[in-house]
Amino acid sequence: MIVFPAIDLKGGEVVRLAEGDMDRATVYGDDPAAQARLFAEAGAEHLHVVDLDGSFAGGARNRKAVEAIVAAFPGRVQLGGGIRTREDVEGWFAAGVTRVVMGSAALKDPEFVKDMAREHAHGVVVAVDARDGMVATEGWADVSDVPVIDLARRFEDAGVASLLFTDIGRDGLLTGVNLEATVGLARQVDIPVIASGGVAGIADIEELARHAHEGIEGVITGRALYDGRLDLPAALDLARAA
Repeated sequence: MIVFPAIDLKGGEVVRLAEGDMDRATVYGDDPAAQARLFAEAGAEHLHVVDLDGSFAGGARNRKAVEAIVAAFPGRVQLGGGIRTREDVEGWFAAGVTRVVMGSAALKDPEFVKDMAREHAHGVVVAVDARDGMVATEGWADVSDVPVIDLARRFEDAGVASLLFTDIGRDGLLTGVNLEATVGLARQVDIPVIASGGVAGIADIEELARHAHEGIEGVITGRALYDGRLDLPAALDLARAA
């Protein structure tokens, strides 16, 4: 199982939001590349980066920060936030990003996302962001009438690398991962699932690791790391043993 430390970008700074609310941002630093290096020094081989401004704007807004992270981090960088066109996808791969995460595009133009997944093997992750079981888009500002499982099943056999499942109601609140919903999704689809939202400490990593054999590919954690509630080397060791 993979542990993805998260670097969320807002105005070039490293932040964490509460429930995806841009007005409830906590700033953790103004040097994203330095943060990426710290995670690498702790043993991380994967990063999850989000251009929060891009999520709302529908296009890249923190490009320089992302490029600096890619240059500083020796492992693999997974990027989400406003990636909605072929130019976006190909531009980020050219910049050294390993995987792109697509959420709004997956709901609004699934055939395009499927095309990108077929053209870029193992390079496209579909974000399935849930609020009360329904898919949220546009930086989580809008909630659709599409159930999470319906969106997920649209991408089976499409070559999508993973599904990134986030329980928005828990994101950034340190209330614990929604294990039931996350594992439930993994059991219903043939695509590996990455858990996100609410990681509070090592117990969440332990619980998810127990279900790695059921399709849990990894977990994203942000605030728990920044607040010192989760020791990254310990989490990495536990996940690798899963």
